Amino acid sequence: MEITAYLKTTCGWSNGVRAILAKYDLPYEEKDILKNPEFRAEMEQRSGQKLSPCVVVDGHMLPDISGEELENWLVANDRISRSDAPVEVPINSSCQNKKQHVA
Repeated sequence: MEITAYLKTTCGWSNGVRAILAKYDLPYEEKDILKNPEFRAEMEQRSGQKLSPCVVVDGHMLPDISGEELENWLVANDRISRSDAPVEVPINSSCQNKKQHVA
């Protein structure tokens, strides 16, 4: 499975996505859209919108997605079997600053 995650350094939703990817030990390429404006532009072009995080799984763009939504998509699309293993951070928590949500 090939996964690219367009995330922010500090954002509740981005941390939730990271937590789900770690929970299932899924390798992924992280593209920090705050540290690299080219990644932000790439995310906006690929997703057609400005909200983050966005995750691409085997070519399927999942725009503006939480960790909870990512886990549900992965299960529904037979990419993983659901695990009850705990995660260290909330998987559906917003950014502290609402402006952080927009790239």
